[in-house]
Amino acid sequence: MHGAGIILMALRGLNIRARIESRNHLTLPRAAAIQIGLIGTVGLLLAALHGVEAALWATAYWWLGALSSPAAALLYSVDSMSTRGASGLTLEPHWRMMGALEAMDGMLLFGISTAYIFAMMQAYWSLMTRGAPH
Repeated sequence: MHGAGIILMALRGLNIRARIESRNHLTLPRAAAIQIGLIGTVGLLLAALHGVEAALWATAYWWLGALSSPAAALLYSVDSMSTRGASGLTLEPHWRMMGALEAMDGMLLFGISTAYIFAMMQAYWSLMTRGAPH
């Protein structure tokens, strides 16, 4: 799911970049504003994607009876996925491996998201510095 979301964002980003590159007179302030907008938009989309993924984990916890309520399952899931671990909620011993796997999954997903934002910023950096004095 995470990979598909990032690929969809990247494909849309390629379309946006092509349109920007076709403009010959893009000023530095305009290029910077575009990049700030893109980073903000991508950040919000990634946060929503992480939220959906945490909700799926929470649904599994609740459906399996690992946690007593949907609210507790969602709190535990977000806490576990972010590797924060301070919610005070604990799983029964036979479900603890599932919580550890979600924490590991969360680290990987946040790493992928961070790498994508960094790659996007690098790709747009050339647009901001194009024609700038060295």
